[in-house]
Amino acid sequence: MTGRGTLYGVGLGPGDPELVTVKAARVIGQADVVAYHSARHGQSIARRIAEPYLRAGQLEEHLVYPVTTEVTAHPGGYAGAIEDFYREAAERIAAHLEAGRDVALLAEGDPLFYSSYMHMHTRLTERFTAEIVPGVTSVSAASAAISTPLVQGDEVLTILPGTLPPDELQRRLADTDAAVVLKLGRSYPAVRAALEATGRLDEAFYVERASTPGQRVLAAAEVDSEDKVPYFSLAMIPGGTDRAAPSGSVTVVGLGPGAVEWMTPQSRHELATATDLIGYGPYLDRVAGREGQRRHPSDNTDEPARARLACTLAEQGRAVAVVSSGDPGVFAMATAVLEEAKQWPGVDVRVIPAMTAAQAVASRVGAPLGHDYAVISLSDRLKPWDVIAKRLTAAAAADLVLAVYNPASKTRTWQVGAMRDILLEHRDPGTPVIIGRDVSGPREQITVVRLADLDPAAVDMRCLLIVGSSQTQWYAGDSGDRVFTPRYYPG
Repeated sequence: MTGRGTLYGVGLGPGDPELVTVKAARVIGQADVVAYHSARHGQSIARRIAEPYLRAGQLEEHLVYPVTTEVTAHPGGYAGAIEDFYREAAERIAAHLEAGRDVALLAEGDPLFYSSYMHMHTRLTERFTAEIVPGVTSVSAASAAISTPLVQGDEVLTILPGTLPPDELQRRLADTDAAVVLKLGRSYPAVRAALEATGRLDEAFYVERASTPGQRVLAAAEVDSEDKVPYFSLAMIPGGTDRAAPSGSVTVVGLGPGAVEWMTPQSRHELATATDLIGYGPYLDRVAGREGQRRHPSDNTDEPARARLACTLAEQGRAVAVVSSGDPGVFAMATAVLEEAKQWPGVDVRVIPAMTAAQAVASRVGAPLGHDYAVISLSDRLKPWDVIAKRLTAAAAADLVLAVYNPASKTRTWQVGAMRDILLEHRDPGTPVIIGRDVSGPREQITVVRLADLDPAAVDMRCLLIVGSSQTQWYAGDSGDRVFTPRYYPG
C-alpha cells in the first residue's frame, strides 16, 4: 500500500441521524476529510444525516453527479458521463489519501448495499487501505415502519431493484416468500403492474423515505401509477401471508426432468402451498416438504390409484398437488387425473406445465429438435405394439425427428431393437441417435450413436432417445458431440 491515509466507507443508515451507529459517528468525527455525493441541486442527503457528527475544521469533498436521469450532451452518453465522474471523484479522494489524510466517504444505508460508495471502493482499494462501517439499510427501516416481520422460519426474502425488466420482476416476485423492491421513482408503474400480475399487490406495502420526518406508509394498492413516487421509496411484500392453494382442488405439477433449477417458480409455489403431495416415491423425494404437509408416495405403476386418492382428498377440502416428472401432460399424470376427475364434478383440476425430458436431452447436444418432430412412447403396456409400429413407420416415412419416451424397462427389452429395424427401412444407417440417461441427475450420461449401431442393451427405463431425420447433422465439437436439425428443409 503506497497511501498513508485510510478510506472509510461509512454507512449512515436510512435517514434518521439517531440510526447512525456509534462507530460511524466516531469515524465521521475523527476523519480529516468527509466526502459525500449529491445531485446537481447540491443538497446531499448523506451530509444532512451526518451533520450532527461533523466537527469544525474538517475538509469536505462534495462530489456532484453531472447527470441523474436527464439527457446529457456527453459524447459517451449517460454511461460516459458517469464513468468520467467516478474517475475524477476517485482521483480527488486519492489526493487526500496520498497526503496522509483519512477520508470518511458517506453512504446512505449501507456502503455495500446498492450504494455509490462501491464505485469508489473498486477504484481505490488497490492503492489504499479501506475499512467498511456497515449501516442500517432502508429494508430494515421500512420493516420497522410497517411493524411487520419480513420473514420467519425458512421463508426466503428476495431484494429486487425496481429497474429490472417487468417480466423479470414478475418471475422473481412469483418465486419468493417475501420481497422488497427498491429504487421505485419512475419505475413504480412497472413495479405496480408486476405486483398486480403476480397477485401480490394486496399483500404489498409502500414505504416512502423510511425513518425520516417525511416517512409515509401506505398499502401499495393505494398508490396509483400516476402518483409521484420518489426514488427513496420501496415496496415490501412480507412473508407469512397466507398464499395457500385453493381448497378442494387438485393441481398436477410438473417437476421438470430432474434439476431443481429447471423447475418453474409456479411449480415451486404450488408445491409449497399444497396441503397434500401425491406421487411416485422418487419424484416426491425431489420436493422439499414443509411442516404440516402430508405426503402420499406410491409405486410408479399405480397412476389410477394416485388420481383417485387426489380427487378423494380434494373432495374433503384438501389442496392436493400431484407431482409428475417432466411435463405432466406428456406421457404423465395429467391425463390420469383428468380422466378420474370426470367422476368428481366438484373437484377442480389445474395442470402446471414444465420442461420436458425431450427438451432436456436435446439441450445437452445442441438442437436436434430444431425442425418438425414427433413424440412417441415405446411402451406397449397401454397400447398394442402394432399401433406403435404403424406410428413409427408413418413418422419415419414423413422424415420426422423422433423423441422416443419409455424405450425400455426391466420387462420390456426387445422394443428398441424392433424400433431400430423399422426406422432403418427409411433412414440412413448413419442417422444420429441421442441416448440421454438421467439428464440433470447425478448419473447423467449422453451418448450419440449411429442408428445402425443402436444397441438395445445400452437403453433402460432412465433413458430418452432422439432419432434424427435425413437432415439432422452431427459433428464433434470442443465440448463433445453436437447435433442439430436445420430449420429449413430442401425443396
